[in-house]
Amino acid sequence: MSAQRSPLSHAPLGALRSTAFGPGPFLLAGPCVVEDDRLNLTVAEHLAKVAQALQLPVIFKASYDKANRSRLGAARGPGVEEGLAALARVRAATGLPILTDVHDAAQVAAAAEVADVLQVPAFLCRQTDLLLAVGAAGRAVNVKKGQWLSPEGMAGALEKVRSAGATQVAVTERGSFFGYGDLVVDMRSFARLREACRAPVVFDATHSVQQPGKGAEGASGGLRECIPPLLYAAAAAGADGFFLETHPDPDHAPSDGPNMLPLAELEGVLRRALDVWHAARDGAR
Repeated sequence: MSAQRSPLSHAPLGALRSTAFGPGPFLLAGPCVVEDDRLNLTVAEHLAKVAQALQLPVIFKASYDKANRSRLGAARGPGVEEGLAALARVRAATGLPILTDVHDAAQVAAAAEVADVLQVPAFLCRQTDLLLAVGAAGRAVNVKKGQWLSPEGMAGALEKVRSAGATQVAVTERGSFFGYGDLVVDMRSFARLREACRAPVVFDATHSVQQPGKGAEGASGGLRECIPPLLYAAAAAGADGFFLETHPDPDHAPSDGPNMLPLAELEGVLRRALDVWHAARDGAR
């Protein structure tokens, strides 16, 4: 069955790395939610070009369902069946590996038929049944750190995933709550997460600048202008990979537009981040 294939084994760009999460810097990027084929492929084809231009492994990310919206009427995405079919078309057209969020253990098997990487959202990072299900799915797994947890508090989450059989596991820093409606990033957390979790550490530059509940009608706001400096700081502080949501027109995106990077700016921002990433490691030798 396809659930037994090795993660990323079908992807031409997978030759740029030996595992899903390294060695070397890598990128998880795409729109917040699955949209129509035209938008999905516009972003994915741009990402494939960036991957080749920068010799940077890229995994396309988009969610088929955002189950954690602030309001009942907020955009959630097309749902499991339609969303996963759209992601499969992206993979077939571009060769990019696919990452998607899974919110419910009952959806893991279907998501694993399409996705190379299963992602556990930050607010579900302690849900044992979900962590065990993604760990047993035969895919690489990325677990986001809860906004309320210390780096060391994530060790148990990754232990659960590994106990179910996953061998390629990463942990993502996405900021910690600071009062109401703001997040801060402790740059010490990359080294602490790596030591505590024994896993590559990703920096989510998108949701770290999110402002929960500060947008229009209770939706999340965001500080898009803070994405580049935080990304560069994380590259210097020890992040192994980067997570960036990107869109051709973030101001009109159905979800998380205020904290998404415009697609046209992506390559330039990544070039500078990679310069910092390599300079920091060269200086440490």
